[in-house]
Amino acid sequence: MTFPSEIWIIALASLLTSALGWKKFVYFISLGYGFSIAVMGVVMLGVFRTQLTVPTVLLCLLLIAYGCRLGGFLLHRELRSASYRKELPSLTKTSKDLGAAAKFSIWISVVVLYVCQVSPVFYRLGNVSVFESTPVWAYAGAAVMLLALILESAADFQKSASKKIRPDRFCDTGLYRIVRCPNYFAEILFWTGCFISGIGSLSGWQWAVAALGYVCIVYIMFGGARRLELRQNRRYGEDPEYREYVSRTPIILPLVPLYSVAKYTFLKG
Repeated sequence: MTFPSEIWIIALASLLTSALGWKKFVYFISLGYGFSIAVMGVVMLGVFRTQLTVPTVLLCLLLIAYGCRLGGFLLHRELRSASYRKELPSLTKTSKDLGAAAKFSIWISVVVLYVCQVSPVFYRLGNVSVFESTPVWAYAGAAVMLLALILESAADFQKSASKKIRPDRFCDTGLYRIVRCPNYFAEILFWTGCFISGIGSLSGWQWAVAALGYVCIVYIMFGGARRLELRQNRRYGEDPEYREYVSRTPIILPLVPLYSVAKYTFLKG
């Protein structure tokens, strides 16, 4: 297995961006994550500038928009909310200080993950002779990614609006009427679109690289949903309205009758 030289440039861009985690550990998986995706999108536009097409430019712009939206949202929330800053270490299980070796291994691990996540777009850009005849998959993937961005933005807005009115109550309005974790669902949808965009351009072991990134992020989102469910159960578990809401609203996948993942202890997102 060999990797094209361009992928090391992409990895270096992610490595430098996610180095934010050395300032505050949680940034490896929050600000470093969002801004890494955005920076890699920018770098791919530059590295492959002589072979860009309309769909590949669109895919890179969607990665940039995704990363900037996520990183900007997380940064704004941390700067504006003292309670969020206080709870952040416990929410992400990062309250315990880690040594340099552990931080370094996590730093490298997240960079590998982030590169794998964007690899379908990278290989569509790199495998020019292969993908020229299959732009339909790039457009299909881009459409799914755009839909996911809209849903994720709407979910964040709706929850913020709900909390301004009733900060002590769970959110069950808008998209939250359909699924309890619409933002996590939108994350899965976005990366599903990214994976779809690589169909027709991926070959051999490249499928394994793309699949690794996709499976890992889906696992992480389900783990995040479980962590949120446990926290909400502790906070609202005695509320009859919350129990009724949980009993009828799927936790992460709309229309799929999966109402709880609390018992699945293997989910560690």
